[in-house]
Amino acid sequence: MSDTILLTREGGLARLTFNRPAFLNAVDFEMGQRWRDLAHEVTTDETVGAIVLDAAGRAFCAGGDVVAMAASGTGGAGVTDMARVIHDGIRTFVESDKPIVAVVQGAVAGGGLGLMLTADYIVASEQAKFVSKYANIGLTPDLGVSTLLPAAVGQRRALQLLLQDLTIDAATAADWGLITEVAADPAARGDEIARFWLEGATGAFGQAKRLIRTGARRAFADNLDDEAASIGARFDTAESRVRVAAFAAASRKNSPKENA
Repeated sequence: MSDTILLTREGGLARLTFNRPAFLNAVDFEMGQRWRDLAHEVTTDETVGAIVLDAAGRAFCAGGDVVAMAASGTGGAGVTDMARVIHDGIRTFVESDKPIVAVVQGAVAGGGLGLMLTADYIVASEQAKFVSKYANIGLTPDLGVSTLLPAAVGQRRALQLLLQDLTIDAATAADWGLITEVAADPAARGDEIARFWLEGATGAFGQAKRLIRTGARRAFADNLDDEAASIGARFDTAESRVRVAAFAAASRKNSPKENA
């Protein structure tokens, strides 16, 4: 089994750790396949309620390992095939009902932006840096960057990152909406967020994530139908019945009429 991405389990929490620190966690062919396989494994596991995505070493992810690709003798068709394997994993994570928090401790470059943006909540350290670098080496965006990046920061800022040799810091990334927040201890904060999901209405958090992430690409009517079906399905769950009953009891207790 490949150790390029580590999977550890802590109850309902699945932790995926990029583990090529000597290469700044750049994605080679083996790591790309591991990414796809783990995406299918953890998103179909009903015991998983939340996912933490983090990385070993001083960088989160430097994108695709273009040095390894060039040395392998693989042509453009092979690169396309590999991109599609990684894209399968990205789509699987994004469209799943598993909320994901990414913990970013260092540099994120190229396709690493796409892997990071697979997460629904992103916590970065104050030292984190974000850069494209695609065009600098004559390549075009992949790993979901052309879709996920403008969805996060808007088209103009996405183009600014992709068309200029621009590196932004964590504070700017938060201001742009590329990440969710900056934390002095992003690992601890990431775990705190994941635990909040697991200790709360876990299934509802997961469905809310799924509705938001998939809704951007569908017709409004389809989104409304999905919302109606989802809230009805959630209303019939034991988790919801207990919480709705507690909410109703608290509302009655605090109503002016009953307090009079």
